[in-house]
Amino acid sequence: MKKYKDLKFTTKRTIEAMVFLVVFFVAFGILARRMGTPNMLNTMMKTAHDLLLNTCFYLMGITVLTGALGRLLTEFGVVRLLENILRPLMKPLFNLPGVAALGAVLTFLSDNPAIISLAHDKNFSSYFKKYQLISLTNFGTAFGMGLVVIAFMVGKGYGMGASIGLLGAVVGSIVSTRLMQRAIIKAYPQYKEEEASGGDKEKISFKSEGGVFIRGLNAILDGGKDGVQLGLAIIPGVIVISTVVMMITFGTGAGGSYTGAAYEGVPLLPWLAGKVNFLFEWLFGFQHPELIAFPITALGAVGAALGLVPTFIAEGFVDNNVIAVFTAMGMCWSGYLSTHSAMLDSLGYRNLVPKAIGAHTIGGLCAGVSAHLFYLLFSLVF
Repeated sequence: MKKYKDLKFTTKRTIEAMVFLVVFFVAFGILARRMGTPNMLNTMMKTAHDLLLNTCFYLMGITVLTGALGRLLTEFGVVRLLENILRPLMKPLFNLPGVAALGAVLTFLSDNPAIISLAHDKNFSSYFKKYQLISLTNFGTAFGMGLVVIAFMVGKGYGMGASIGLLGAVVGSIVSTRLMQRAIIKAYPQYKEEEASGGDKEKISFKSEGGVFIRGLNAILDGGKDGVQLGLAIIPGVIVISTVVMMITFGTGAGGSYTGAAYEGVPLLPWLAGKVNFLFEWLFGFQHPELIAFPITALGAVGAALGLVPTFIAEGFVDNNVIAVFTAMGMCWSGYLSTHSAMLDSLGYRNLVPKAIGAHTIGGLCAGVSAHLFYLLFSLVF
């Protein structure tokens, strides 16, 4: 019996390997045939190198600064103040207890997993019903890396678009969180009344020790160190995913031929998007089919998606409407396909991953559409 199972497993792995090799060689064969193998390889290396120098290190600078700022805001009570200000909005908008505002602020200042660290805290989770606690994966993800995304867009000169995009992300987070809660209650009605934990509700604190100067210095250094780690963590996604996406997004060089320069490729993605471009133009206001590469990339890693923006700006594809949609969808999705499974698994609800992904997909689309509508409204008023 064991030999039969081993043979079955080996056969399955062999088939998997063969399928992978076929897909791999067909994909790169198409690129090599159109571009020429030397040009394809040169473009791949030069694009990756340029992304490392001009995008990854730029993003790392932002993550270090925002990491230090986030830790300072926490150390000196600003996060707690924001939590108190936002608390009245939590129940009517998200159907969550007021303390959930703390999770929104912390994930905005850092990344998606920050909400899970809070969810594991008995003092924090004691405020929640079980269905509410599970829905934090969707709620927190919608704000993940928000400060980094907004700082990046503002740094490129699109402050208005980034601000409108933040409003769109809030709409997306409401839709995603509410849909997830409905899905949980439908599948497990008992979770509506079950308490998430029985901790003491009076022990959430931001207690600090030491003088103001030492606390500030430690906050800056520790936050900056966290920023470096985040910056390093996004480098593989930016280089690998953005390089691949760009090579199926952009076409020949300026002279109309392939030279092996960075950011050349075979425009497969725009060709596919062009078949339904009327839909993207209607929903998001996109005038160029290439722009759909950003939300598609943000599904896996928003840092990688940000790596596409400088090239879009250089090509003249970007305005404040595009940045508003990018900001909304980038924040709301922020790599949820690569984080939702791990986040729900850490909470012990792996079986709910499909429901979380489905709800968040709809939420991200609503974020982009609402950002576009907010921009149109803003343009009419101002």
